[in-house]
Amino acid sequence: MFGRSGVKVSAVGMGTYYDLAWIVLSRLGILRSRRLKVQALRLGLENGINLIDTAEIYGSEPLVAEAIRGFNRDELFIATKVWPTHLKYDSVIKAARNSARRLGVRYIDLYQVHFPNRRVPIAETMRAMEHLVDEGLIRFIGLSNFNLNQVIEAQGALKKYEVVSLQMPYSLIDRRIEADIIPYAKRENLAILCYYPLGHGRLIREFPKDLVEMVSRNHGPRTPAQIALNWIITKHENAFPIPRASNPMHVRENLGAVGWRLSDEEVKAIEERVKARFR
Repeated sequence: MFGRSGVKVSAVGMGTYYDLAWIVLSRLGILRSRRLKVQALRLGLENGINLIDTAEIYGSEPLVAEAIRGFNRDELFIATKVWPTHLKYDSVIKAARNSARRLGVRYIDLYQVHFPNRRVPIAETMRAMEHLVDEGLIRFIGLSNFNLNQVIEAQGALKKYEVVSLQMPYSLIDRRIEADIIPYAKRENLAILCYYPLGHGRLIREFPKDLVEMVSRNHGPRTPAQIALNWIITKHENAFPIPRASNPMHVRENLGAVGWRLSDEEVKAIEERVKARFR
């Protein structure tokens, strides 16, 4: 289940942040490898992934719209984000409507504040978010890149609804949120969307070979990406890695991260070796 939302989502999702160059070029109407990216998303959907994360800034909402065409909308969980320059009351509402239009959907499952903005009171932003829930344009409210104090402040600003998720960077080589965000999320039953779960690709390139061999002996042939994603799933019931879905081959590989679980001994061995390797 996706935290306190009570909605069932796939253990691994698909992210649609590609890179800065994509964002810039998309503003000019240039969508590099568009067909390949849509194929990647559709492959995931066809094989049971129903969680897709995007954002208005990414320039990928139209690709998501194309990819989900023909699938049962009510079986999908589509998350997008509002950029920090759009956090005033009217701007939030306008941005959400624009995102829904680009996504080609009647409603957005999870609408997230992409980054906090000190110049806009969070109470004003949360008031707009609650209006969007009342209006039926969004189902749930999420936060992205908020520290713990900011999360608590945002939650306290809500009058009728609750924050259901936090999106943060998290991987075997970036475990900073284990200090405060993860314990808080566990207590409050918040889902965590984990971006950069493969450490910007470092975990694929530099993963210790002996660990791959150990896991493969116990669980069948596995890749560094599958192990790194499964580590998140195994450790945290309410954490959902969202690796980038830009290539069908990579999405197919990511599908192999589910349906099995690392043992406690394997988790300990992986953490110790990765810590020593990536100092």
